[in-house]
Amino acid sequence: MITIRKSQDRGQANHGWLNSSHSFSFGSYYDPAHMGFGPLRVINDDHVEPGEGFGTHAHKDMEIISYVLEGALEHKDSIGGDGTHSVIRPGEVQRMTAGTGIRHSEFNHSKTDQVHFLQIWIEPDAKGLAPGYEQKTFALNTRSDQLRLIASKNARSGSLTIHQDADVYTANLSKGAAVNHTLAEGRRVWVQVANGAVAINGKPITTGDGAAITDELLITLTATKDSEVLLFDMA
Repeated sequence: MITIRKSQDRGQANHGWLNSSHSFSFGSYYDPAHMGFGPLRVINDDHVEPGEGFGTHAHKDMEIISYVLEGALEHKDSIGGDGTHSVIRPGEVQRMTAGTGIRHSEFNHSKTDQVHFLQIWIEPDAKGLAPGYEQKTFALNTRSDQLRLIASKNARSGSLTIHQDADVYTANLSKGAAVNHTLAEGRRVWVQVANGAVAINGKPITTGDGAAITDELLITLTATKDSEVLLFDMA
């Protein structure tokens, strides 16, 4: 079964400096029918104006993935006493384990250009984990017209480590390209279109749309225009 979550049906929050679309309930947006999907709790599609961002704030017991689509996102956190400081650009993915508690900030690194990124929260399989941070680059040729694993519980294939039985893939698909993904028994999948348009087993979805997929053995993603998609395979 494939259930489409249309882009225009997402929760909306426009704060001037931040324009955000919420696939699932978040902040002041509450929809009991969309509280998450399995351990996937948040997909926020964020556009942040130049020089603006999220001031220092706290998180706990969550795996947080930052996936930049355009621009550059500056990150600072409290890990390790002195903290970590990085800039995330397209092709780079960051995972932060909030665990027992962490304080961090996220800002648009540019004073002239907007940053567009996906903020993804995945519930961990245990509470009270030690806070942690990881950032890796995934070259375009490893995800061009193919699914590239970018996060997994066992860090296989050079992916980031997340503390949950979930595999996160990305793909940059050229128009007409198709990729297959097989589901093991008892697994579910969420597909998020970052940009472009694809058909999932023949069902069309476009930029900002998501799809909840259960009770399917095989998923075929076919790009109807150049596209960038994320796929979450979860218990």
